[in-house]
Amino acid sequence: MLRTMVASLLALFSLAALPTSAHARLQCVTYARQVSDVQISGNARDWWGNAEATYERGHQPRPGAVLAFSGTRAMPYGHVAVVSKIIDDRHILIDHANWSGPGMVERGVQAVDVSAAGDWSEVRVWYAPTRSVGLRASPAKGFIYPRSMTASAANADADAAKG
Repeated sequence: MLRTMVASLLALFSLAALPTSAHARLQCVTYARQVSDVQISGNARDWWGNAEATYERGHQPRPGAVLAFSGTRAMPYGHVAVVSKIIDDRHILIDHANWSGPGMVERGVQAVDVSAAGDWSEVRVWYAPTRSVGLRASPAKGFIYPRSMTASAANADADAAKG
């Protein structure tokens, strides 16, 4: 019995000590939950709706907010990414997984608002294989703000940044 327990503990320890790359590939939802204070379940395409009664939502980026993309034919489950930095009104840096390659984690990559209204409803995202922001614009619902951040604070920060 003791030998079995020791073997089980050693096996558990060896799994915990494996480098991240040895674990299963990350999906965007799993990664966003790990690196943000937004804890929503469901496919990425459902995060915007699932956030409604729990988190404030809006159309201004703010570090720590989750950018929720709509589901499309090209990405039927949608996509989520975490804002890491605001560059200007139309450019941000994001951290996300499973965009440029299966399970690939990318940090500090550019996302550009290409919507006519400047409301982040159409976004182009850095795509590593082409070494540029993507060839296609992806529809986005907006930003989900962690409970520690409110939409009004995000809007005030955006207004202040505009000068």
